[in-house]
Amino acid sequence: MEFLDKIILPQSAEHIELLHYMMILVLSIFIPFISIIFGGTFLSVYYGSKFKKNNNTHYKIYSKDIIESVTVNNAVGVILGIVPLLTSIFIFAQLLDQSKINTVNYLILAFIFILIALIMIYTYRYSVTFNFIFNSVNDNDLNDSVVKEELNKIKISSSHLNNRYGKLGFAFLFLGMWFFVTGITSAELFTTWDISSIITAMFAPSVLLKFITFICMAFTITAADILFIHLYWNENKNDENPDYRKFLKNNASKLGLRFGIPLPILIAINLFSLSDKNLSGSIFIFSFLAILLLFLSYHFFFMLEVKNDYRFSSIIFITLILASISLIIKDEKAIGNATRQHSLVLSTEYDKILAELKGEGSVTAALSGKEIYDVRCASCHRFDRKLVGPAYFDVLPQFVGKQAQLVAFIRNPVKVNPAFPPMPNPGLKPQEAEAVAKYLLDEFAKRNK
Repeated sequence: MEFLDKIILPQSAEHIELLHYMMILVLSIFIPFISIIFGGTFLSVYYGSKFKKNNNTHYKIYSKDIIESVTVNNAVGVILGIVPLLTSIFIFAQLLDQSKINTVNYLILAFIFILIALIMIYTYRYSVTFNFIFNSVNDNDLNDSVVKEELNKIKISSSHLNNRYGKLGFAFLFLGMWFFVTGITSAELFTTWDISSIITAMFAPSVLLKFITFICMAFTITAADILFIHLYWNENKNDENPDYRKFLKNNASKLGLRFGIPLPILIAINLFSLSDKNLSGSIFIFSFLAILLLFLSYHFFFMLEVKNDYRFSSIIFITLILASISLIIKDEKAIGNATRQHSLVLSTEYDKILAELKGEGSVTAALSGKEIYDVRCASCHRFDRKLVGPAYFDVLPQFVGKQAQLVAFIRNPVKVNPAFPPMPNPGLKPQEAEAVAKYLLDEFAKRNK
């Protein structure tokens, strides 16, 4: 974390808002891609193992087709996997600067595990391809014993990579995404998150709920990706093998429905588990939109099965990607709501630094906090009684030891108590807000002795 602290720059309110939009874009690239890698790797390893037990060639081809289609190539893994995750770490480091929450630490752990996982998964991908080629070569057709021996060595080596790297890659990816979800959840519960132990954090109910939701969405999107790539995008590839085409369609469709059906319930539980400070109208809208898109995908899965029209596979894939992006926006809005007060602190610090650079600090230094209070605040507030606003004795306890938060609130007030009208922005400069905040807290401490 220290190396990040050295490169973090103060951010204005406009820059912080821009960072939130960047976060939506980055996660909309990363999460769908890593979800497909997650589900595809598991399915490829699983059906590869089934082939060794049952010797069903459909399983062998299916295992190879899945891992080749979900990984695409090495460049895609870097562009859609590594770069967005690294970018999200820097964005969170900016948004949560000066906070004591461990979000960035969790994301750094996620980056390490996911980087190792992707290296292993892409190694596994190529070993599957090589295995498929080598096993198609009949040893009896080779007359040279030296060539036979070398071929057998390569087969054994490739098979070893296949068995080892596929399972290890998925295990590292599983842990990496668990760390990632822990980080996202801690930011989403910024105002109430007080867990310091990493093990306790990973097994927190809110983290487990979100991780289960990720797993279900990952397998649902993976199923849609398989259908889209092999039934629509490469529609002519398997025309010579209609039995395998039917096997692929039935298997992927059942997988998508099995993992997709619990998702609306999981989304609803997650929504109603959020605190009131995190909720807003936009969170409900995007949650509802995600659930609506999921129900549409169920309908298209059914149409694909009944009408056997492979064009529905593309609609399923697009619908589920949009559902995933809706959930990403919902989570980002929850993070924005939870960190709003902290963002105000950061933007106030930025304004203070900017004012000092402009040489405005000395101009406001002559005004004391009491003078500012008498001129700007006393018409609406008293310490011991309600006026236009609540009594200070009722609201200041929450800011004891948190002067920066009080300064941020004074400069960017938000409606808190429905019994009182929203506080107008007094238009104070950073040093003025700091002076009056210090006066209020000092006076509050004196009167409470």
